[in-house]
Amino acid sequence: MNTVGEREIRTQERVISFFEDALAYTYLGNWQDSSEDNSNIIPEDLADYLRRQNYNNAIIAKALDQLKRDASVGGTRTLYEANREVYGRLRYGVNVQPDVGEHRVSAPLHLDDDAVRMAIITRLGWIRRQQEAFEGQERQSQREFVTGESHYFVGRRYRLDVVEYDGPPKVSLLNNTRIGLRVRPGSDRDAREAVVHRWYRQHLRAQIPPLLDTWQPKMGVIVDEVRIRKMKTLWGSCNIHAKRIWLNLELAKKPHSCLVYVFVHEMVHLLERDHNDRFRELMDRFLPQWRTYRDALNRAPLAHENWTY
Repeated sequence: MNTVGEREIRTQERVISFFEDALAYTYLGNWQDSSEDNSNIIPEDLADYLRRQNYNNAIIAKALDQLKRDASVGGTRTLYEANREVYGRLRYGVNVQPDVGEHRVSAPLHLDDDAVRMAIITRLGWIRRQQEAFEGQERQSQREFVTGESHYFVGRRYRLDVVEYDGPPKVSLLNNTRIGLRVRPGSDRDAREAVVHRWYRQHLRAQIPPLLDTWQPKMGVIVDEVRIRKMKTLWGSCNIHAKRIWLNLELAKKPHSCLVYVFVHEMVHLLERDHNDRFRELMDRFLPQWRTYRDALNRAPLAHENWTY
């Protein structure tokens, strides 16, 4: 008797039972046998669900398109990789933004549409000033990581020198104006970018212990964990329950004072969740010059992607 796969099948059955009994999910059956269009999602059902959550058709179409691209298999992309990507999207969400010229507004659920419209109207002047400042901020074009390009590190602009050699990739400061990037022969743009970003990450990680040693006793709070990642909409974030701070990898390019500002800003959230008067009072107490640092951060050149804080 062939018992290959029986253990896996029993495990799958337990998982299905858990989703049905504990989470009230509906099991749609084994699509390997019953559907010619085998897919991780049913676009029509997902679209209907998202409409009931008040998402508009443009955002829904973008989300479905992203999921379809994540589910694609071919070339060097395996079924396992596609499934992992899709399940990650379904668990953590698909990050899609409105088109250029559109704006997204976050509001408490108890406010009706008229109250939201009135809030926007009363702040139109401020919104337009922020738009003008953002549009006027210096931006870099997409970096190709080739010799002669300019790259920022700790607030200073450097010229990149790329050298191919048979050895481990590395980045080093050659002098006050040049950064050296050594890579293996034939390394493409993405490989060179990964080496530089790893160097940025190492630098940023080295700044964390001194920041904790300085600010935890001053502020009387404990940070359990600090992590680093690339973020598209924030310079930093704070999980107040886990006491975890996230820092944007792009901060490695900014002056140290900008890193201090973001770090203290996120630590203050452990004392005050909201950006209210008390939050600003705490910022004034712990970092009186925080507005100067914030303005410097907002004036610094933006990377190819848009960054806001």
